Amino acid sequence: MTFRVEKDFAKLWAGQTISEVCSRITREGLPLTALLTLKASAGQMGVLSAIGSASILVFSLGAGVAVDRLKKRPVMIAADVGRALLLGLIPLAAYEHALSMALLIAIAVAAGVLTVLFDVAYQSYLPALVEREELIESNKRLALSSSAAEMAGPAVTGVLVQAITAPLAILVDALSFLVSACSVWAIRKPETAPERRPEASLAAEALDGFRFIWTHPALRALLLRSATAFLFMGLMTPLYLLNAIRVVHMSTSALGVAIALGGAGGVAGAYLAPRWSTRHGLGPMFFATAVLLGCAQLLIPLSSAFPHIGFLCLCGQQLGGDFVWTVYAVNETALRQLLAPGEVIGRVNAAMQLASRGMLPFGALCGGFLAGSIGIPATLFIGAGGVLLSSVWLVGLRKSREIRGVDEIESKWTG
Repeated sequence: MTFRVEKDFAKLWAGQTISEVCSRITREGLPLTALLTLKASAGQMGVLSAIGSASILVFSLGAGVAVDRLKKRPVMIAADVGRALLLGLIPLAAYEHALSMALLIAIAVAAGVLTVLFDVAYQSYLPALVEREELIESNKRLALSSSAAEMAGPAVTGVLVQAITAPLAILVDALSFLVSACSVWAIRKPETAPERRPEASLAAEALDGFRFIWTHPALRALLLRSATAFLFMGLMTPLYLLNAIRVVHMSTSALGVAIALGGAGGVAGAYLAPRWSTRHGLGPMFFATAVLLGCAQLLIPLSSAFPHIGFLCLCGQQLGGDFVWTVYAVNETALRQLLAPGEVIGRVNAAMQLASRGMLPFGALCGGFLAGSIGIPATLFIGAGGVLLSSVWLVGLRKSREIRGVDEIESKWTG
């Protein structure tokens, strides 16, 4: 069968494509505002960079509860409008000469909370917008936009920051959130209100996502793999730039080329994700892409060991790593959306976010300590080895009945 883009999905897709590109402006522009405008110290920059992961760690489970209690489309609109207003304060404060590090951190915290809320609602809303058979193809198209944004975003940010300063560049992202809000508001497909559930404590409801995942072998394996992989990725994240600049001696332009190749790999991965899962089956595909991602991560410490070919190593890591990661992520998101019922899907998505990106700050703390004790190259080898070993959790997915059931849905759709 051929995937036909429905008007309502096209509205969501268009809004998210614009927002994804412009969100890269804030991702790079916020630290540049702190660095160039406020002359922030290393400690202040560290606090600012930790805000995103901390938001996921603290608020993701509560966001899951909220999303399962409320209609998801209004939650997405409110989160977009809230982020637009918050980010709009940065250029306004800069114009009034009232911008401070405290205000910048406060805005980053509040925007991070709204981003967690939007992401959980966004992933939970898609199954209500498209047919079950269309979920993987829909996630593919959304991932294509995200990967294309990864290629274009840094270049656009560099031009805007140089032309109009970092605070004004962030205003572009604020306006993009209003575009996203309007695109979601324009969707006309009715959304059924969640059924009222028996009264339960907030903590009990928040943990329901983990309980559901734990009773489903396929989701449990994916959760354990994500928690392990992201913990070890966290070891590598704060050391990546230090390794590229100080050990490999790459220029910023060479680093930009490597990152852009990662975006290209993500585009290719998103395009091929449904084909890989259909041809090989979800179980083998998950295991193979997890192993290949670990192998790609090994190119980072190899760039330290062999700095004369370090640039090629990091280009290969970005291109190959982003390719297989996107194949994995598109199918993993669709599998969650297919297996989790509507009354608990928000908490399932929140639990997966907590088990993945919520592990990054713990890994980063360990990575900083290890790098000071045994050096950057050795720490990077430990991180890459851990990512590779995390694929062991997925060995049993080939025999999972849940995986086979989803494979049947895919084969009917593509047949």
